[in-house]
Amino acid sequence: MSVQTFTLYDMLLRNAAQSGGRPAVIHEQGEVNFRELLARVDALAAGLATLPIRKGQRICILAQNHPGYLDLYGACAKLGVLAYPINWRLTADEVLRIVERAEPSMMVVDATTQPAVADWLGNTDISHWYTFGSTLSGPFAAFDTLYADTEPADAPGAVMGDDPFAVISTAAVDVIPRGAVLTHNNLMAANLQTMVCMGLTESDCNLLALPLFHIAALGAALATMHAGGANVLTARFDATQAVRLIDAHNVTFLTSFPPVLGSILDAAEAADSRLPSLKHVAGLEGPEVIGRLQANTQAQFWTGYGQTETSGFITLQRAADRPGAAGRVAPLCRVRLVDEYDREVPVGEAGEILARGFVVFQGYYAQREETDYTFRGGWHHTGDVGRFDEDGFLHYVGRRPEKELIKPGGENVYPAEVETVIMEMPGVSAVCVFGVPDAQWGEAIKAVVESDGGLSAEQVIDHVAGRIARYKRPKWVVFTDALPKTDAHEVDREAVKSRWEHEV
Repeated sequence: MSVQTFTLYDMLLRNAAQSGGRPAVIHEQGEVNFRELLARVDALAAGLATLPIRKGQRICILAQNHPGYLDLYGACAKLGVLAYPINWRLTADEVLRIVERAEPSMMVVDATTQPAVADWLGNTDISHWYTFGSTLSGPFAAFDTLYADTEPADAPGAVMGDDPFAVISTAAVDVIPRGAVLTHNNLMAANLQTMVCMGLTESDCNLLALPLFHIAALGAALATMHAGGANVLTARFDATQAVRLIDAHNVTFLTSFPPVLGSILDAAEAADSRLPSLKHVAGLEGPEVIGRLQANTQAQFWTGYGQTETSGFITLQRAADRPGAAGRVAPLCRVRLVDEYDREVPVGEAGEILARGFVVFQGYYAQREETDYTFRGGWHHTGDVGRFDEDGFLHYVGRRPEKELIKPGGENVYPAEVETVIMEMPGVSAVCVFGVPDAQWGEAIKAVVESDGGLSAEQVIDHVAGRIARYKRPKWVVFTDALPKTDAHEVDREAVKSRWEHEV
């Protein structure tokens, strides 16, 4: 093992030694300090090693937030096992496609997600099936039985900083969501950037209400933990509960995607609370909601630019510093803006955002060709377009046409995936799907469908919701006899947007 190695498990060791008695995780069943958290992680790692689960193998997790989820992340860090969390909002078919690519040795679910995998339980090569909690549930062993009292006879292999830690799914470009492989070094660097830029310390407390399969939730949890602060864990987001927990535990930090923050502010107003402990809210929100936060509380809203592939943000700012911008480049990465020939563009001109640095991911899991293309020229090509102003602030412009992305409520949806599903419907000859501004979700999905007139908007919406995750269904559907086409006889996306973007 290299003397320069410092992994996420080393972070837990350090915290147990330096801040052992301080609260690490607060949840409905109680509170765990850093010393107790390390003991739980060690016991779980021992149990996994006894199965045996070995370095480099994958554990898929399909579950809502649970204290065992954080334990499992820690145990994976100790053993060098890849945590492969899956979005529990996906359909059973979508989950199966991810699992087939991941080829895990273990699957961990909870009571809410068991039905999604029950039908193919015996038709895979997965050796171990567990459900969070202490209760046996049919063929699923109780996760709590994995915690062992003694270490296995054979010690696990050494884990290095550049070893993979987690595979976090991005949007489905080719039907199956790509899995971004994040290393220990990636997430350690992301932790340090967040701590330095936002000033996190051991006095901070993070509300962990966003799902732990998402880089925003995982990144905020790890950065707060690294700083010596506590995470208040909830199974899933509920605005009324969030206000109660913020006030009860003096929460200082939370991450948000529409409509999370607006819902919290509404609930706080109903509870006659001004959320006095809250200092930092980070994520994506509209200017009206940000204005409400900063008018009604002492908190600052932090906005930036980043991806799962960059372990979170690579630019960051207080929203008030430069309204409309995404911040200056963070300390541990470089950012360039280039044209279609990878030539750097002048200040003020738009170009594709390229990144390089400690936070850039290792590559897409089991997709060498896609990784090589993304990393061409020694830079990570994000597929996003931005421009720098004269003061070095990045302004986000949009996606490159071939990588257009819609983000309803912070989730990633590629139009091509939704278009493929709509094209299955009888009478549909062409379709164009794109994002439109939405007051509730930040962005919503709109579909313009070329058909013979035999379909309703409700039928299209229901069909999409029945085939892929419900958050990918269009909110708006309009019909036309003929979509505009290019000279190559393909749908002219820009012409469609120009014509139908504002028509309901």
